Amino acid sequence: MVTVRAMAEAEIGDVAAIRVGGWQTAYAGILPQSYLDAMTVEADAERRRKRFAEADGSVTDLVAVDDRGRVVGWACVGPVRGDGAPTTTGELYALYVRPGLTGSGIGRTLIDSAHALALTRGFDLLLLWVLDDNTGARRFYERAGYAADGAVEVYDYDGVTVPEVRYRRAL
Repeated sequence: MVTVRAMAEAEIGDVAAIRVGGWQTAYAGILPQSYLDAMTVEADAERRRKRFAEADGSVTDLVAVDDRGRVVGWACVGPVRGDGAPTTTGELYALYVRPGLTGSGIGRTLIDSAHALALTRGFDLLLLWVLDDNTGARRFYERAGYAADGAVEVYDYDGVTVPEVRYRRAL
């Protein structure tokens, strides 16, 4: 059983480990291995500490904590990025479960909590971006009620072009 709550500053290292491990596991074969190998928990934690210190309260980091007090998942929710979007549109910026624990229900608990948080913030629509080739994540989001809306953005990772597709879900 897991509980979900706002992340504490002391948990930033745990979240960074989940995020980096999640990238290195989920994106192997999708992103260049050189890019994944260059990722470090320390660098990610430093970026998160800076963001945490500068936070204005519009973005919330949620952690899933198991019954032993161990952080086993992380999600981040806030207003949609980009200009011109309605203030009632939010974005699920990230959702990761500790590698080895995917498929255990942690992700579903996190996304349900993210939806509840988004509703309390006045969002009636939630967007997210997912790598086009990340079929496991795409299935997960589709089971949670999301649908691709046709928007695509392309990013460069160590010289390799990788498309992301946008999903949306009414709350």
